[in-house]
Amino acid sequence: MKQSKGSDLVDRRKAAAEAKLQMLKKFKAAPKPDDPEVVAKREERKAIAEAREARRVERERVKRETVEREAAEKAAKIAAEEEARNRALKSAADSIAVRDAERKAERDRKYAARKARQRR
Repeated sequence: MKQSKGSDLVDRRKAAAEAKLQMLKKFKAAPKPDDPEVVAKREERKAIAEAREARRVERERVKRETVEREAAEKAAKIAAEEEARNRALKSAADSIAVRDAERKAERDRKYAARKARQRR
């Protein structure tokens, strides 16, 4: 409320009292907590909050399932790689064993041929 320069104490007190009266009227005109409009708004806000919470829970569930699925896929991939590596190592070990057996057979053949030449 704008005051003019020439106002005296009485005018200022009167203006202050009017302002307080206006604030009191505004407060009394406000809807009460049990007013149907207020109750409806409160219920609407409650429903919105519950829906928001349900969406949050759903997002968390989806995120958790995604993380679990990715972890399972990663574990399966690691297991497959491990199995492939083991097969490769076994194959390499088998080929080394076959090569060693072939060398031994060749060495034994040469030894037997040398012994046969010596007996003649």
